[in-house]
Amino acid sequence: MTCEETKKKPAYKILAHETKRRVLFKFLLVVALFGAYFFFIAYKYGFEDGFLITALTWSFFVLCTPVADAGFLLDFPIRLILQFRMFHAELIVWGIAISLNLYTYFSFAELYKKTELLKLFHQILSEPFPFWVIILISAIGTFLSIQFGDELMDKVHHKDCEKAIKHKSKYRFILMVFLVVMAVILYDFLLKKLGVELPV
Repeated sequence: MTCEETKKKPAYKILAHETKRRVLFKFLLVVALFGAYFFFIAYKYGFEDGFLITALTWSFFVLCTPVADAGFLLDFPIRLILQFRMFHAELIVWGIAISLNLYTYFSFAELYKKTELLKLFHQILSEPFPFWVIILISAIGTFLSIQFGDELMDKVHHKDCEKAIKHKSKYRFILMVFLVVMAVILYDFLLKKLGVELPV
């Protein structure tokens, strides 16, 4: 059975496989986490602001972390229902995240002040150099992880599906670079928040 034939399998048959059940569990966990966060934020700031704050928080994890967990909210259902590869769905996710921040940054910038995470996000967005490097690294890591995820999904009924683990070592390297860069950004953010200026 080829990878193309695998992708055409009905959803219920795909979910019968252990690997797919784990993916489904991960998806439900991400949905539960963002759902709980939304209810908390909506209770604190109201429904409208709560929705936008939750969406901005989601976009932070899409654009500024080298994993596809946030985008997974859309990637997995699209893959499962429409048999559309998650790699291509993630391109749409990034388009949504970027558009959301363009709209909010220039229209409702005060929302970035609501949480510490969004304050950090606003700093990253406001200083293209050097902080947009984190977005570039995140993009590389995210799409490598998505490619790896697609290959695992394809491999369920075809164990020899090519390139099943090709990107694993590359992804680990990107993750390590991300952690170093993120640490520098957090350090700079905290120093500025404390009003500490280092001599140049």
